[in-house]
Amino acid sequence: MKSKLILMISVIALASLFSACEKDEEKVVMLTNPNPPVLNTIPDLLLERSEAASTLIFKGTAVDPGFQASASYFLEAAAAGTNFAEAVLLFSGVSVEEISFVVSDLNGSLLKLFPAETEVSVDFRIRSLLVVDAGTGALGTSADPLEYISETKTATVFLYGLPRLDLIGSGMDQKIESASGGSQYSGYVKLDPDQPFTLHNPDADITYGANGANLAIDGAAIVAPGLGYHVLSVDTEALTYSMEAYMIGLVGSATPNGWDSPDQKMDYNPANGTWYITIDLIDGEFKFRKNDGWAWNLGGTADNLVQGGDNLQVTAGNYTITLTIINDTTGTFTIVQN
Repeated sequence: MKSKLILMISVIALASLFSACEKDEEKVVMLTNPNPPVLNTIPDLLLERSEAASTLIFKGTAVDPGFQASASYFLEAAAAGTNFAEAVLLFSGVSVEEISFVVSDLNGSLLKLFPAETEVSVDFRIRSLLVVDAGTGALGTSADPLEYISETKTATVFLYGLPRLDLIGSGMDQKIESASGGSQYSGYVKLDPDQPFTLHNPDADITYGANGANLAIDGAAIVAPGLGYHVLSVDTEALTYSMEAYMIGLVGSATPNGWDSPDQKMDYNPANGTWYITIDLIDGEFKFRKNDGWAWNLGGTADNLVQGGDNLQVTAGNYTITLTIINDTTGTFTIVQN
């Protein structure tokens, strides 16, 4: 009797195990035509400097492949009717239900492509990249993700121009701008300690220089702390300034110095806010990093660079690489063989 009871319990246990295995191996089915993301609403984009600190929200709906899935999303803008042949990337992330912008940040991003102080017609869309896990039985890998794009929405946009301070004596035409229209100015500038500079406000015809560690009207020329790109920040009301090194470079086995410093430094294009370099590479890998250190580094894929992401693969050749950094934490890049 006891042996029969043990046998019966064993049979029940095996049946339960097989049932559990069937559930574990259950496959989800992807829709033949997944529902693309939707750009539901666009905020009022007649922007004013007086509202620079306010928040604007775009609302969207995620891509629906027929099962619970994660995707990367990109909010893009382009001149109306151009089919996004030349677009500016406003946002990248993993959620599109609410995409928030500070007015000054959005105004600055759109100024990379559109003129200030005039109404323009702009197309907006949400683009999504979907990577499907192997267990779903569907196509789409991290190297070749599935792409789904929302219908385009068009809006009238008005951007306000930014007050600026011109760098005089730095060796090239450069400026820093005030995103809020107030006394605080900032921007990426290329500096050389051997070329001290002053700052000129063309609207007020005021020139600023240094008075020790402070800023002063008609002060002495400002000496850079080092050679290369810096974030120059100035407050003309508090009469303060700072210069922080900000040099983006390529590092990796495909680059001339391998994984060692110094990195291959990129140049900055203030017209569109991108970093660029033309360089000879060999078969191997590379990443983007800041100031020759690993505290900040971007890897992943061309359409979705993230902090600490995977190394980027490349074959030997001469390339022009253009990097767009988004909110200092993510980005995208293009690589063109010359």
